[in-house]
Amino acid sequence: MKAVVINEFGGTDVLKIEEIERPVPAADEILVKVYASGINPVDRVVREGGNAVLRPYLKLPLILGWDASGVVEKMGSNVTNFKKGDEVYGVPNFPGNGSYAEYVAAKASQFALKPKSLSFNEAAAVPLTGLVAANSIFDLGKLKAGQRIFIQGASGSVGNFAVQFAKIKGAYVIGSASTDNQEFVKQLGADEVIDYKTESFEALLQDIDIVFEASSVRDNKERLKSISILKEGGIFISANVDFPFDETVEKAMEDKNVKGEFLAAQINHLSWLNQFTQWFNEGNVKVTLGNVYALEQVAEAHEESETGHVRGKFIVEVRKEN
Repeated sequence: MKAVVINEFGGTDVLKIEEIERPVPAADEILVKVYASGINPVDRVVREGGNAVLRPYLKLPLILGWDASGVVEKMGSNVTNFKKGDEVYGVPNFPGNGSYAEYVAAKASQFALKPKSLSFNEAAAVPLTGLVAANSIFDLGKLKAGQRIFIQGASGSVGNFAVQFAKIKGAYVIGSASTDNQEFVKQLGADEVIDYKTESFEALLQDIDIVFEASSVRDNKERLKSISILKEGGIFISANVDFPFDETVEKAMEDKNVKGEFLAAQINHLSWLNQFTQWFNEGNVKVTLGNVYALEQVAEAHEESETGHVRGKFIVEVRKEN
């Protein structure tokens, strides 16, 4: 099978298409014939050699890609919840053999039936970012109806799902986004949108139950502003697990009696993916796609996604839908 393999860490030039053996699923795995794979910021981090959190787990050679949609080709001996031909989406084993490939073997518990309302390309945009959003605001933040949540980076791939999920839950949602993305975040359902280029959120907000740092900004001074708008007993959640709280942030949280949480790893894959499928099929959530690239264009896809001027999820289309 064809796969994008990296044999050394570095820039986009290390992304090489190779012919390799098709993986064999373990007893608890499924073999998925991949139609599409999502491109995530973590792909670049791993390609370059990882960060302090990821580095100990990385072993070359490896295949990137931690979103996949496709068709079940084969099941491991212990798998009973799928059959050959099922259309599925989910998260490959991380950081194992990823989905920039024609086939991927992954734990069956990390996949669910694909929403019928979504194409394979659209479905590949969902799993990792959807899980990060849901795990953060629900599993860590315990978001409830009527609570006020401030989502930083609301137009991004994680933030835009967080906005939509929080609205489904019945929360009052405030998002931050650039000037160009104000209308987009409103269309996602945000009750208020703050322009981070022209407005200071710390001067406009107070008594917030949850702040979710879904943006890629890594700045503890900004975190101090976020803590200042939380109500006593509130929660600050960050998806940037590689950027720890410094002493000033720790003290500010202690002084205000607020909790700080990092999403260290995705959890409850199957239950959340099944929930996403229901939401999509009911029309309660939408996917925003960015550019779509062929497997042979993956280096170009990485270069474009790293410019930062991106709305919607970039997709590697491994094979065309019938």
